[in-house]
Amino acid sequence: MNELEKEMDEKSSLPMECLDRLFNLARTPRSWLNRDVESSVLYQLYDLVKMGPTSANCQPARFTFLSHPVSKEKLRPALTDGNIDLALSAPVIVIVAYDPIFYEKLPILYPAVELRSWYAGDMPFAEETALRNSTLQGGYMIVAARSLGLDVAPLSGFDNTMVDRLFFEEQGWHSNFLICLGYGNKENIGERNERLAFEEACLML
Repeated sequence: MNELEKEMDEKSSLPMECLDRLFNLARTPRSWLNRDVESSVLYQLYDLVKMGPTSANCQPARFTFLSHPVSKEKLRPALTDGNIDLALSAPVIVIVAYDPIFYEKLPILYPAVELRSWYAGDMPFAEETALRNSTLQGGYMIVAARSLGLDVAPLSGFDNTMVDRLFFEEQGWHSNFLICLGYGNKENIGERNERLAFEEACLML
């Protein structure tokens, strides 16, 4: 255990200012500042996301970063009308997708046990696993992006079949949802919507 790991092990939780950035004060932007997201930040972002746990370290998510105007415009016909402005004005749009044959990487990602055959022989099981875990990895991306000072707007209003045809014919990946990244305009953010109370959303058994 290195010094950083020892220090982390001794602390019970993150400082409140970190929790505020990730959750309590973080907001979903309605518009964006005219400020680019450097490619180095996107590399740093993925390096954080890949460390999040997945089932048997299967890591099925695949991320496509759209930052060039031509690439973003290619997405336009697949977006629902209400999402066009927010998405296309974002400095970066991430297509969170998954590889349906993610299990081909398992001999490298999880060499301790032979798991490839579990999924290769049961495609519905593989599909369910890929969808669930890529969603999980997309959630890691939201939190990781906020930790790097980015604002985040996740979107699900789009035509998945069209996105797959436009972007992933060669790879065979399937789109899951979108994450818009950038630096949000705080001036028109509005009031935060309500959240469910513990008693409404949780059971303790």
